[in-house]
Amino acid sequence: MIHFDVAHKEQELKELEQQTMSNDFWNDASNSSKVLKQINSLKGKIETYKKVEKELNNLLEMNELVQLEPDEEIEKEILKNTISIEKEIEKLEITTLLSGKYDSNNAIVTIHPGAGGTEAQDWAEMLYRMYTRWASANGYEVKELEYLDGEEAGLKSVTFSVIGEYAYGYLKSEIGVHRLVRISPFDAGGRRHTSFASVEVLPEITEDIEIDINPDDLRVDTYRSSGAGGQHINKTSSAVRITHIPTNIVVACQSERSQIQNREAAMKMLKSKLLHLKEQEHKDTIEELKGVQMDIAWGSQIRSYVFCPYTLVKDHRTGYEVGNVQAVMDGDLNGFIDSYLKFNLKKEQ
Repeated sequence: MIHFDVAHKEQELKELEQQTMSNDFWNDASNSSKVLKQINSLKGKIETYKKVEKELNNLLEMNELVQLEPDEEIEKEILKNTISIEKEIEKLEITTLLSGKYDSNNAIVTIHPGAGGTEAQDWAEMLYRMYTRWASANGYEVKELEYLDGEEAGLKSVTFSVIGEYAYGYLKSEIGVHRLVRISPFDAGGRRHTSFASVEVLPEITEDIEIDINPDDLRVDTYRSSGAGGQHINKTSSAVRITHIPTNIVVACQSERSQIQNREAAMKMLKSKLLHLKEQEHKDTIEELKGVQMDIAWGSQIRSYVFCPYTLVKDHRTGYEVGNVQAVMDGDLNGFIDSYLKFNLKKEQ
């Protein structure tokens, strides 16, 4: 069980609220925005803790009452409330693990199929559907930023943002190569195929995080949008692709209605990628960075999804596995996410 130090959280909240009373607090918009975000986050955690604590005390009182005067209806209610509060405690426990620097941020997710043509491209689209289902079930908004159709089916790549508190904290567990084993619907011989797709997850950079990018290091291209996007798609060259020449990082956005909006969204993505790369390589300046390419193939997968000859989804880092593949593909990922966060905590201890 993770310890939730509510007294420490309340003291931290008090100190932050005192900062807002300062005469010059609102002069620094970037800092005030950051502090208010921390205040709202702490308030949410403290309120959740106190709600759970109150429900738990009520449950204990009901239990004592039924011990003195047995009542079948009250016993059923106690059992129902016990299951409910157990889930709330588990959720609170997991949120205490989300203490990373960018865990509370929105997430930017990119999926790329590995080698294998249509089969791999179809697998990439299946993963995209899985994450959108997970997001919807957990109260997050999904905004598609760029989508490239596959040649026959599936997709060549997709980038989307998952909007809501702790989106990155949860979805960082999905970074890596995902492996599929199934009877291919594209193989007339009905043979079993293995496909791979990579998932990249980055925190969306907020205004209070500064990343210095030399405009001379950027190549900006505009083009007509393609794929699903409504009546505005293909009418104007509003889509924007930005290449950061020193690292060869390429980002693109086609979801917004104007070129200016797409450029702003693409710059956000670029900043997220550069910050991630900078922190990974422990470099002091953007100029020192070089692009890193991950191999989307055997030996590098974090999770396997087996549809045939048996059904199993297994995370190779934590050992967590479930037999209901369809439930996972429909977005039931919380077991994998929770086990990864707990696994990471043990590694750090």
